[in-house]
Amino acid sequence: MAAARLNRLLKLKPLLSSPSLRFSPIRRGLCAAALDSDADVRFPSGLDHKPSFSIRRDPKERNVQWVFLGCPGVGKGTYASRLSHLLGVPHIATGDLVREELSSSGPLSQQLAEIVNQGKLVSDEIIISLLSKRIENGEAKGESGFILDGFPRTIRQAEILEGVTDIDLVINLKLREDVLIQKCLGRRICSQCGGNYNIASIDIKGENGKPPICMAPLLPPPSCASKLITRADDTEEVVKKRLHIYNEMSQPVEDFYRQRGKLLEFDLPGGIPESWPKLLQALNLEDHDDKQSLAA
Repeated sequence: MAAARLNRLLKLKPLLSSPSLRFSPIRRGLCAAALDSDADVRFPSGLDHKPSFSIRRDPKERNVQWVFLGCPGVGKGTYASRLSHLLGVPHIATGDLVREELSSSGPLSQQLAEIVNQGKLVSDEIIISLLSKRIENGEAKGESGFILDGFPRTIRQAEILEGVTDIDLVINLKLREDVLIQKCLGRRICSQCGGNYNIASIDIKGENGKPPICMAPLLPPPSCASKLITRADDTEEVVKKRLHIYNEMSQPVEDFYRQRGKLLEFDLPGGIPESWPKLLQALNLEDHDDKQSLAA
């Protein structure tokens, strides 16, 4: 099973060397028409040709294995969740796995609380343990394929993952740091239903060659409005520290997938109404439910 292989690979020393390129562009992933999109997407400049992709249209046959990268607060969970629903594959967010363990009385809960509240990254061993358990439970339920959110964050994690399964596509969401900070500070969670909302109203004018950014708040329904709480790690000091740590560690991971021809970089042009259609265009997908809601 993949989970068992994941645990075995974690114990290998020395660390796995970078595996050879195994990307099969016609196996899973995108469609060639996506490369003609006018969305702000950058494929590896070192490629002598743009890769062609195909995607399984029948939900029963879909088996995409995608990864979402991006700074804390960029919206990985939002877009990964939407694509998960659209493609019919599970959305596995390591952040959610950590929070579930934090709310439990498990052996890792106290250790995780200290790490998260200090704005530090959770160790590979803990993340691999939580992810291994999630994969094993999913396999038992017959899950096929996945969209990973928040993993891998280090070269070591990427090498371990590469040894376990073929990742078809890595979507790297990009957003300006000043906007990221505002978004993180505006995050709220309903203490009753667990819904995620954001009270930040972002309207930054374009200057010095940078485009304007407008993001409307994602306000809760009246039933949740009085029950909102702020995550303990969503303070300006901790957010800036997390962004600094992420930026230091993300470049090698991005290069890891860029060299394998699997990295798609997507600059978010704004909030969900502006970004979601362009992301779908870049992936050559259509959200019929979204179109119907807009037409209603």
